[in-house]
Amino acid sequence: MSELFDAVDALVASRSPLPSAEERKRLRTAHGLTLDDVAGALKVRRATVSAWESTKKPTEPRGPEREAYARLLKQLAELYPAPVPATFTGAHAAPAEARTMPTGQAPEAADMAASENTHAPAPAPGAAAPAAAPRPARTTRPSSTSRRPGAKKAAPAGTPAGGTDPRFENGPLAVVDVEDGQVLAYCTGGLVLDVPAKSIPALVDWTLREAKLGQPKLSGPGKDADPLIVLTEAALERYGLPVTLTEEEKHAGRIPEGHKVIKQLARAEWKLTKRGFGPWARIYRPATGSERACVQLCMPSWNALDTRHWGEAGQLPPAELARVLGVYASRVMTPRGSTAVTGLELMTALHPPTRASEPDATGKRHSEHNPGSLGKDAIAPMNWPPCEVPDGHPVLKDLPRFHVRGPGEKLFEEAYDWARPMTDAECTLRHLVGIDVNMAFAAGANGLNVGLGEATHVKAPAFDPKLPGSWLVDLSHVDLSRVKVGKEWVELDGSLLPSPFTPKGEHPEGPAWYATPTVAYAVELGYEVRPIEAWVRYDNGRYLDGWYQRLRDAYLATMADLGVDADLSPEDFFAAMDGYKARDPELAIVVSAVKATVKGGLGKLRERPRGEGWRPGEPWRALSRPTWRPDIRAAVISRTRINLHRKIVKHAAFTGQYPVAVLSDCVVYAAGGPSPLDFLPYRDGKPLPGGFKLGINPGLVKHEGTQSVLWGEEVRERFNAPQLNLARYIKDGTVTDVDNGE
Repeated sequence: MSELFDAVDALVASRSPLPSAEERKRLRTAHGLTLDDVAGALKVRRATVSAWESTKKPTEPRGPEREAYARLLKQLAELYPAPVPATFTGAHAAPAEARTMPTGQAPEAADMAASENTHAPAPAPGAAAPAAAPRPARTTRPSSTSRRPGAKKAAPAGTPAGGTDPRFENGPLAVVDVEDGQVLAYCTGGLVLDVPAKSIPALVDWTLREAKLGQPKLSGPGKDADPLIVLTEAALERYGLPVTLTEEEKHAGRIPEGHKVIKQLARAEWKLTKRGFGPWARIYRPATGSERACVQLCMPSWNALDTRHWGEAGQLPPAELARVLGVYASRVMTPRGSTAVTGLELMTALHPPTRASEPDATGKRHSEHNPGSLGKDAIAPMNWPPCEVPDGHPVLKDLPRFHVRGPGEKLFEEAYDWARPMTDAECTLRHLVGIDVNMAFAAGANGLNVGLGEATHVKAPAFDPKLPGSWLVDLSHVDLSRVKVGKEWVELDGSLLPSPFTPKGEHPEGPAWYATPTVAYAVELGYEVRPIEAWVRYDNGRYLDGWYQRLRDAYLATMADLGVDADLSPEDFFAAMDGYKARDPELAIVVSAVKATVKGGLGKLRERPRGEGWRPGEPWRALSRPTWRPDIRAAVISRTRINLHRKIVKHAAFTGQYPVAVLSDCVVYAAGGPSPLDFLPYRDGKPLPGGFKLGINPGLVKHEGTQSVLWGEEVRERFNAPQLNLARYIKDGTVTDVDNGE
């Protein structure tokens, strides 16, 4: 009989009701799950789950997968009920059942961050963005209360499994504004809090005691993120701070030490970090035990949100700004300063320098080095390999004052800036088409083995492609006219290719310093290498993997919200990319900030002196950080440049086509038509293995821009620059001045 019952149960389960495709996607993304997460749990392919969520023609799961999928969606629907529009009458907040409190994060969910828990599906390509949030009804009650207006819903990332963290139930941050004399804190997910504080010290107290703001740590031994308070111009005025900084204050990066607000903080026994009260101010009291007391302030009108990376975010109304910063915080981390600072802080948050030891004989735990991290101590300036440091570093102080180091003295791993004149055959074609590698430097960091500790100097070493380091080796014998592609030797026109060994694409003339990925590529091309000397790091690991994965997921999730999914056909990909920013300009800001976090974070690994009376040969502040690691930056750039060159060589070997210009992650080809498909060798919708592939994933390419061959020739003739890098201007064709690459 039980077998019959089991058969009946299976029959019923095979028809388990499922919500619409849009709702399936909403529930998945509300919980911060990727397509891979669901596919792995249900033991199906990623494309299968994507098809279940397709709004055009969704497929239906069958058999046991349908029962499991229905069970997943049912549980998610209980956690994330469909948003109910809130209504307001007079000064009353929305009814309790219409308010969905933002969720926090279980500490054990190491790779996700707190976010609001309501979600609206991304608009379809071409659809209008949702309407802006209405202003909430106001209340004059002095106590701290909360309301939820019918706010514009951000597609949130990740509310993790395991329930909420009640300490941070109101999200990671709030934008504080003043309206009709009432101070309001706009949180993520449309939540609005009344703020009773009448001074900056009182605001800090309120934030820590009542606001329930913050974000759980990203890694087991790490620290929870401090709450972030963003002050609008009206809030700055209310709390006695300047709306904008004077030129002198901008240069100093802070308001004067004698400002009345700083005196108020001192009287209340609050401290400021060494950078003082600037656009990003950290206010704290020394930690007692494991309890931290720290709040970060952000002042957009003091240029805290650089327009190059955050666009017009600083001009947004409070609710919209909270949405932008909240989505970024939930998917990347709570901003800790500029996108560059945040990119660096994310590395440390994912690999904290210390952890608690196992209990000793008395049961007490101690702080110990966290394996896989960079540790808590910076490398001493005089212990750095001279080849790896920038000019002016203390280890170079004995060099003559105006000495210029050449490639045999200095590791020079930088991104490409190369171009060449067009051939006669290329001039007969009509178009110049640029393709751009998505998140190229993030992809270069993925899976890369980098040094974790100090370098060891070795003479005449055997080259080891698995050993991170800097190698002095002569690669001038590598002939690009005959190279190995895979296992086969191929003949190419080496004069039409940039050298993979120099940023300008010039052929090396003798021994030079290279990072491991560059030397390994020479071996891959079929040539023997014999290093003269090297600085190698025996303590190494894939330090940047988690960093890459978090930024990749943030980028892909936000692009999906904008209607650009992974695994689209080339034609659908072009259609999805067309005007994607206009579908939701606020989420487009998040995409820009995520990309800036990648580049800025890597740039910070070799931060230069920033004024402060520095003189060449003296240490500067950044050298005291464990994350001042120019060797890691060099390795990532080396790997990124080599990845691009490998694809260029593969493309040339298969098609006979060569690039006209390369700038960082953009490559320009001459083509008979205006589309990348006019020169990329797709067959039956499939790209050349190992070559360029269209798509949104990091490492894949998108269309950067198309101009005419006549445009390219005219621009070069106008500026009398036959090798002007056209990749710099291919996007919109505007050339304002000749860029010398400096």
